[in-house]
Amino acid sequence: MYRPRSAHALFAVVVPAALAQPGPALHGQDAGARAGREEVPGPAEVLLASEEWVEPPAEISDAVLAPRYRNVSLSRVSPDGRRFLREVGDGPITMARFARPFDELGGRFLEPGSNRSRSLSIRNSAGLQVISAADGAVTDIEVPRGARISGSRWSPDGSRVAFYVHTDDATHIHVADPESGDSRQITRRPVLATIVTSFEWTSGGDEIATVLVPGNRARHPAAPSLPTGPRVKRTEEGRNILRTYASLMATPHDQALLEWHATGQLATVAVNNRRETRIGPPAMIRGFDFAPDGRHARVTTMRKPFSYIVPVGSFGRVEEIWDREGNVLAELSEDSVGTGIRGTPSAPGVAGDEEEPDRRQVLWREDGAGLAFLQMEPEPEEEDGEEDAEEEEEGEEGRERARRKDRVMLWAPPFAEGEETVVYESDRRMSNHRYSEDYRWLFVTQRPGGGGGDGGPARFGGGGGRGRVTEYAVHLDDPETRHTISEWNSEDFFENPGSLLMSNRAGGGAGGGRRFGGFGGGHIVEVAGEGEETSVFLRGTRYFEDPLEESPRSFLDRVVIRTGDRERVYESSNDGQWERITTVLDAGAGRFVVRRETPTEIGQAYLVDGGTRTRLTNNVDHTPDITTAPRERFTVERPDGFRFLVNVTMPHDFVEGERRPAMFWFYPREYEDQESYDERGRTYNRNAFPNFGTRSMEYLIRLGYVVVEPDAPIVGESGRMNNNYEHDLRNNLAAVIDELDARGIIDRRRLGLGGHSYGAFGTVNAMVHTPFFKAGIAGDGNYNRTLTPLGFQTERRHFWDAREVYLSMSPFMWANNLTGALLMYHGMHDQNVGTAPDHAPRLFHALNGLGKKAAMYMYPFEDHGPATLESILDLWGRWTAWLELHLAEDEERPVT
Repeated sequence: MYRPRSAHALFAVVVPAALAQPGPALHGQDAGARAGREEVPGPAEVLLASEEWVEPPAEISDAVLAPRYRNVSLSRVSPDGRRFLREVGDGPITMARFARPFDELGGRFLEPGSNRSRSLSIRNSAGLQVISAADGAVTDIEVPRGARISGSRWSPDGSRVAFYVHTDDATHIHVADPESGDSRQITRRPVLATIVTSFEWTSGGDEIATVLVPGNRARHPAAPSLPTGPRVKRTEEGRNILRTYASLMATPHDQALLEWHATGQLATVAVNNRRETRIGPPAMIRGFDFAPDGRHARVTTMRKPFSYIVPVGSFGRVEEIWDREGNVLAELSEDSVGTGIRGTPSAPGVAGDEEEPDRRQVLWREDGAGLAFLQMEPEPEEEDGEEDAEEEEEGEEGRERARRKDRVMLWAPPFAEGEETVVYESDRRMSNHRYSEDYRWLFVTQRPGGGGGDGGPARFGGGGGRGRVTEYAVHLDDPETRHTISEWNSEDFFENPGSLLMSNRAGGGAGGGRRFGGFGGGHIVEVAGEGEETSVFLRGTRYFEDPLEESPRSFLDRVVIRTGDRERVYESSNDGQWERITTVLDAGAGRFVVRRETPTEIGQAYLVDGGTRTRLTNNVDHTPDITTAPRERFTVERPDGFRFLVNVTMPHDFVEGERRPAMFWFYPREYEDQESYDERGRTYNRNAFPNFGTRSMEYLIRLGYVVVEPDAPIVGESGRMNNNYEHDLRNNLAAVIDELDARGIIDRRRLGLGGHSYGAFGTVNAMVHTPFFKAGIAGDGNYNRTLTPLGFQTERRHFWDAREVYLSMSPFMWANNLTGALLMYHGMHDQNVGTAPDHAPRLFHALNGLGKKAAMYMYPFEDHGPATLESILDLWGRWTAWLELHLAEDEERPVT
């Protein structure tokens, strides 16, 4: 039988000398005499008791810190298709940068010393590169020594690159020449990158729009030396269904701080001479979107009153059209504080009945014509008795009468009220509208229920139902004639014809920062050919009924608009490889970049130009032993007949029937039935290269463990899946353990279980409701569902409607039944809804009082998952020590 290495061999880490002396054991460990002599803590126990940063064995730290950030992914192409932009990382952030002072204000962490969001200080890059699309040649962009960069984007014509430069006390915008790599600072005053954390090119690339620190700014508001009164919260009339937010404002001083941080000067900066043009007076700018010519802007400002019950993101706002002087020409929308009352929800799916905006998918036209948007025809004015008469009408005729037309509108400067014009109208609601580059072709998507959209949330047209999806084009010289590009039933997953290919040129990925369009890469469709041969392209992936037998294929089709004729331009092979188009450089000429990978070969980018291929990257697999580790993926059946998948990774030296200790890592998910579960696995790709991150459990195979990643389906009728939570959780794990035991893979006496977030919740539930696991690892979890009484995950019933479900699902209520030893970790600034940092201390307090084996590690400044170098290594050091301590073979047990 396999025996893991001893603790002395395993933990080759530097531990302070004082900790090497005998000390108190972890709670729950017998610190008294064994066999008549005092027990001396071993290396694992010493490490777990350390109050300083620790590290894991070298085999683990080498995998965790492998320089994967050096590998290149080519996707951010220039508008001219000649180059790619790449921000260069340098590994996990250090605690020194993570611990910079910040104000915590309603879900926003804002640095007063640098006038920027903390996210820009902790999520940035060390350098910037331009990579040739022709041969992969690299040009390094000049970056000030010691500075960090972020937010890089191409100018509209691809001739320049702009990016943020972050120093300890300021953020500035630099512009670079991609040919030479030379760069220079263009902002004279620092950027105010607190609420608005991006900039955009405008005026054809002659200017950059941003928010600057206002002149004559007041000093950072000091906290009062004495309280000015109590902290106050009052309910509003109505049912206010709010989520359990981790960070809320609480005092008048918080309000003063937010106003100070948010008030900035909207401005444009001339790229050539650095001239600054102020747009209106300083205001609490929440977002902006300039017209391509720079003459007008959509500006959203934050409005008072502020709130103590919802985060800053739900505060009131007004969206307006401003001219270059800051004059308000028109109001587009106004929202009050989103508290869940008056149709303004505080979070999707949990509060309020969200009202659809009057104008949908608002965007600037790149030709300077003005604002385009979708808008329903106004409701007819009702006359006395008309409503009752309509209710009596039956059949299609009545429905047609009640149906309003949906319209594509154009609102031209100076944006006078009532001056909008109708560009196109449809009898059915449109979920998307896009254009050709010359704005003569309009492309419309229609979905059941009118939902859908390219990444837009429900309020901007997202979330359509299942059924017939139609994509068609109309030439605006002949709007009565519809040309169908694709039509399919969204319930038939395997027949998806693909999505329209969007242009990399104007408005289609040039880095213009169009914030409000809701179209991701832009609203300009790639069009090739002329006259009767004018064509568009559909890009997608073919999936197959049995993904274990046949892997996906990527494709690109050309569709002639007027005839609907379809030609396959490209289709990848799925014979032991996974290849897909990442960037189309010239669809008409068949010139694009593909990424090719196999289960054992890391992805590389290739330029495909007709019949030739040129390799553009030289990526490296830094952990080939983990990539090529023996793996199995198989189906397990529960006693109730439900079937689900399990992934198992084994050490290279595993011998069939050897029975290794195993670490399970999982995340429960809810389903209505077998079919809905099976649907989730349709996109599985057996030819994909395995991806690893800083918390990939597969690293444990280097220490001899088998790593098991089972699905954990919780199954029941819609809205009541959690009625079966404990039952399904127990049966899932039992079925997996029995199957692995029958296959001779695991030693069922030495099993660990872990998970993060909802996986942590599932881990502790499993340890209080089953006897299967000797060691548990639970991170950033919730352990008491009564503290999220208004819903969680997919559970939409409230505590008072499903009291027993909430109680039975709360492992805190069953802490006295905990089996095995539980390690908990939690970020002390966890902002995830429902997993406040106090969950771990409360459960630890209970376990400590119950005499259970437990340890808890609270990580300073960390959010929902460790990010700093110190925290990541410390976690792995304690995880591996915990497993060694509790899954080691009992020397007194006879080995068979």
